[in-house]
Amino acid sequence: MTLSMQGKRGLVMGVANERSIAWGIAKAMADAGAELAFTYQGEAFGKRLEPLAQSVGSDIMVDVDVTDDTSMDAAFALLRERWGSLDFVVHAIAFSDKNELTGRFIKTSRANFQNSLTISCYSFIDVARRASEMMPDGGTLLTLTYQGSNRVTPFYNVMGVAKAALESATRYLANDLGPQGIRVNAISPGPMKTLAGAAIGGARKTYKHTDTNAPLGSNATLEAVGGTAVYLASDAGACTTGEIIRVDGGFHILGMPQPEHLG
Repeated sequence: MTLSMQGKRGLVMGVANERSIAWGIAKAMADAGAELAFTYQGEAFGKRLEPLAQSVGSDIMVDVDVTDDTSMDAAFALLRERWGSLDFVVHAIAFSDKNELTGRFIKTSRANFQNSLTISCYSFIDVARRASEMMPDGGTLLTLTYQGSNRVTPFYNVMGVAKAALESATRYLANDLGPQGIRVNAISPGPMKTLAGAAIGGARKTYKHTDTNAPLGSNATLEAVGGTAVYLASDAGACTTGEIIRVDGGFHILGMPQPEHLG
């Protein structure tokens, strides 16, 4: 068993900037020896991604819209042409109208509900279907979730429902793809200071609350999440599938805040 990823090739989807969780994972995987390709959406994100991709020796960047079949088909066709096969995919894609991440969940609009579930959950299923066809010798699929999937979290609203669906999809995909030697897992960090996290109302208060109450006295770091991803995608994770791995300083075990923070 080893945490080396030498000889492994994989796709990382969802790097927004150097503070992205997806980038923390990509950096850790590259440091472990993996060869990487990246997707992004739109010119602005492409410009941010380019120097990061170059810093880990990657020359494969593809503009992808996960809601468009033609765009998805083209991306995987390119990977098939360049590499022929894949060893892992990191899916770090989620979206909801930030205006609906405030106020009451009951006011969620039909349009935003459908859009949130399509981008945040269905895209992982869609990616898994395409990627699994390029994993003849098995592989790993990873996605990112958050505890708002199973516990009511202020300002998370419809994203909590989308992440619950994503976690359920992770289990069903793990069962479907297990016979092919493909492992499917989700990593659930606590609140982190990312571009996506900043879109959630009350992000600073949430970050501070978890940071001060978590048993380890800290929120997750990019390095910790990256290390977890390396474990799951390496040979050391050979028998782990269908899991939601929490990397949140232990905050998820609490029923109430620490005594000094009650009141």
